[in-house]
Amino acid sequence: MLLSIDERDPRPIYLQIVGEIKGQIRAGVLTPGEELPSVRELAEALHINLHTVHRAYQKLRDDGVISLRLGQRARVAALRTHPAGREVVEERLAPRLRELITEAYHLGVTPEAFRILVEELLNEGGSAS
Repeated sequence: MLLSIDERDPRPIYLQIVGEIKGQIRAGVLTPGEELPSVRELAEALHINLHTVHRAYQKLRDDGVISLRLGQRARVAALRTHPAGREVVEERLAPRLRELITEAYHLGVTPEAFRILVEELLNEGGSAS
């Protein structure tokens, strides 16, 4: 598993790790049941603090993306068999989508161009739909 941290990315490092791992799962690079590096191994590989990786793994666990068991390595969790409920989807996605829509507006992107971009991105890198 190869992860990279972008010093220019305004997101905290732990959220960059979360995003990278989620992206690799979506792209099929990481598959359900696959072991992730230990917190210590990943921290050493990325030259970051152990607590940062631990926080990322906790977030991934809380999001249902990985499973953590005491004394064992983190593993990629099974993919959902049913979509999350509308309430959960709105809680987790709506604030970020509003922010992206506002950013698109300020860039002069039309609603139609935004929809096309979203469709293109949904269709790239994996079979998630």
